[in-house]
Amino acid sequence: MENIAVFILISITTLCCIVSVVFLIQTNNKLRQMVKNLTLQYNLLIKTQQVLKNKFSVNETTDKAEIIYQDLLQDLIPIMATIDVMPRTTSEHPLWRALGGIMDEYAKNPFVLEKLRRAIKLDSNIAHNVSHYLNRANQFLQHMANTDTDGILSTTFTDGLLGQSLTFFAQAQTLAAS
Repeated sequence: MENIAVFILISITTLCCIVSVVFLIQTNNKLRQMVKNLTLQYNLLIKTQQVLKNKFSVNETTDKAEIIYQDLLQDLIPIMATIDVMPRTTSEHPLWRALGGIMDEYAKNPFVLEKLRRAIKLDSNIAHNVSHYLNRANQFLQHMANTDTDGILSTTFTDGLLGQSLTFFAQAQTLAAS
């Protein structure tokens, strides 16, 4: 009888040890899965933080863009009056209508460049407006390039009317200086 009691006690102890080992293995697997999930969540939070930071930068740039647009437009108005160019008649922002009008007129009549060159050479206010426009537009494009991580927005501005107008005004300014 003692042998049976000892055998039952050893069997129960062995069974408890086996159950404990199985329980430890399952707990270890669950802990590994939890660590893996937490690592994935942490990486996702980092990516979300970066996206939000980039969106914040773009939103901040967009808010400041209106101020910059108005500043650029203030420089363009006397220039347009001097070279007799009217803005486009579209529903765009006034800056883009003004730039579009200048670039459309230049495409139709290259003599507009000569008019602008003369105006820069003869009128210090126009020279100042062109210089200020070039500096401010270049600063804006540089800021866009620094904040736009994928480059789509800054490329759009550089390749669009703003970039074309920079080339046009820089060319007129260079010609006036020589």
